[in-house]
Amino acid sequence: MPWPKATRYLGKETPRVDGPAKVTGRAKFTSDVAPAGVLHGAIFRSKWAAARVKSVNLEKAKAAPGIKAAILAHEGEFDVRYYGDEIAAIAGTSKQAVLDALALIEVSAEPKDFVVKELDAVKTDSPRVAAGNANLTEGAAKATGDVEAAFAAATAIAETTVSTPTQVHHPMESHGHTVQWDGDEMTAWSSTQGVFACRDIFAKSMNVAQNKVHVICEHMGGGFGSKFSPGVEGALCARLAQAAGVPVKLMLTRFEQGLAVGNRPSSFQKLKLGAASDGTLTAFEIYSIGTPGYSSGANQGGGSGGASFPAPYIYKPAATRVKQGSVAVNAGQSCAFRAPGHPTASAGMEAVLDDLAAKLGMDPVEIRLKNDPNEIRRREYVIGAEKFGWKEKFKKPGASTGPVKMGVGCAGAAWMSGGRGTQAEIQVNADGTVEVRVGTQDLGTGSRTVVQVVAAELLGLDRDRITAHIGDSRLPPSGSSGGSATTASVSPAIFDACENVIAELKKLSGLDDPRGANWKVACAMIGAAPLQVRGKWREGLSTGGAGGVQFAEVAVDTETGFVAVKKILVVQDCGLVVNRLTCESQINGGVIGGLGYALYEQRVMDARTGFVLNPTLENYKMPGAADMPDIEILLIDMPERGVIGVGEPCTVPTASAIANAVANALGVRVPDLPITPDRVLAALGKVPKETATTMAERSREVESAFASVAAAPGAPWVDGNSGCHPYT
Repeated sequence: MPWPKATRYLGKETPRVDGPAKVTGRAKFTSDVAPAGVLHGAIFRSKWAAARVKSVNLEKAKAAPGIKAAILAHEGEFDVRYYGDEIAAIAGTSKQAVLDALALIEVSAEPKDFVVKELDAVKTDSPRVAAGNANLTEGAAKATGDVEAAFAAATAIAETTVSTPTQVHHPMESHGHTVQWDGDEMTAWSSTQGVFACRDIFAKSMNVAQNKVHVICEHMGGGFGSKFSPGVEGALCARLAQAAGVPVKLMLTRFEQGLAVGNRPSSFQKLKLGAASDGTLTAFEIYSIGTPGYSSGANQGGGSGGASFPAPYIYKPAATRVKQGSVAVNAGQSCAFRAPGHPTASAGMEAVLDDLAAKLGMDPVEIRLKNDPNEIRRREYVIGAEKFGWKEKFKKPGASTGPVKMGVGCAGAAWMSGGRGTQAEIQVNADGTVEVRVGTQDLGTGSRTVVQVVAAELLGLDRDRITAHIGDSRLPPSGSSGGSATTASVSPAIFDACENVIAELKKLSGLDDPRGANWKVACAMIGAAPLQVRGKWREGLSTGGAGGVQFAEVAVDTETGFVAVKKILVVQDCGLVVNRLTCESQINGGVIGGLGYALYEQRVMDARTGFVLNPTLENYKMPGAADMPDIEILLIDMPERGVIGVGEPCTVPTASAIANAVANALGVRVPDLPITPDRVLAALGKVPKETATTMAERSREVESAFASVAAAPGAPWVDGNSGCHPYT
């Protein structure tokens, strides 16, 4: 890799360039944008989980005080398929005027039977979510090798059942847009992970040319996979602004976030894993079902959704059987969620692997070293185990004494990462200052700082001499921020542009190297018109494939069922570290997300009403400051691999490592995420009789669902390797 070896900024801790603007409140988010005359927009949503809408009357709402526009989400009759589905939208001069007018909208509808729970939806007599279609996608198994013979020859076999919850997207900043029209030209201030994708989808949905749509994202407060497109709310906002003839701002409420913006699909997994006496994995089988809601990726313009995940995950027994099914329910659709598919895959695979290690009497780290095909991850396990003190802390499952039991666990992650497609422009002014322009967005990960750091390093300048302009579709194009691709896409483009700047200044000044002490001399020769140079993503500056491992230490109170995570050690491959501070910040965020997945987060649906019972942050539990463990990060800096994104892999193994640590502490596995106190007590047999009966009934329902999957004939079945990458 041609990145410089001796560095001033690369790999160092550089404070965020936008930090002062954010902490002082100067940073402008979408909800802060307020063009003159802006109206408040809101969406009228279905109060039925399933219904045929015959008509919608907006006349009373249109006549209400302060209301300037009211539109339908659909023309003619249509079906709503979940509580919260969009029916209409209005815009008015104040939030209160809009709230008052929403109550005046009249809807004629025929309610339908519905189903919101996966284990109910797989039953043959369950209401159909989509007319004429079975709720469970059916098909034949995908297999490699002779699975039955491999299990028959195995020295030890572990069978484990694991379930993972539907995890709801709750970024700090809700989804939303402010849209303004000037004739046939549209400007949208959008909270988006994809400025250019958003532009293209707006252009198509509003039937205007792409060069007539201008999308701006100055700052945004997180997306995690749910903001690749404008969403239904964006299209409605644009139509309201067009109808009203003035700007409209439509920001979703936290309540709406819990219903309608996407989620990580659930899973129910039945796994079986066999090994030889030395721990070599020989056979693997999985049956799994999960729900993507009523539809997969519908809000994402082709984004990742569905209930499939890579299987077997990371480890590669010769004989495998994989059968996965998607179960439709009357609930909001799934979409990409940080490392889509991988945390779910990890939760099952790492659990059954630990259970198998216990049967063999093997150390969990040793069985991973034996079977992980990736050399980098194997090295990370060795480094991490020593740093964590694994040999001293690991005890036989259940060996911890006293009412508060200590346990440790570990798990690995794989992710494809990589990037391409970004272009950049650098303007050098006669006074030696530099402006770098690239259309990428910063969803809170520090992209502005990355742009500035790379340019400062390669041009040999102080950071304060460089201004980074990003987040605008009028700037050189860049891809969406997803798949851990942003830094790996942007950095090579800046590198290329900087090399082109140096080449141009050499020609202009005649100097062998215009950097350092020669910079001012070279720039003085530019003249009145600034020097403008382009660059683009270049092969050989970034690579794909990021692996990482994590170790967890927990304390489990066997009298209350409370799990406290004491420590998480992260050992992460990240290629060339561009900015150590923001890289570690990304990893901290990934661990916190994994902590929520392990212990707290789950969408709770009411089977009688179809309502999400915990749509807001008041009752959708997420990790807070009091829940934070000691998070220690070891970065495996590998400049020879170029730039590699870390946003996804760092969140994959956290929940698995925590679940394995809990199992190690208790000597029994808590099979369902999140690992809540009641589930811990149930695993220990410390629940009242009626609760135990309910748990047993649920277990029978899960087994019945797996039997349906195992027996289902036909095609097409979800490919068990979808979302996989050779690196895994």
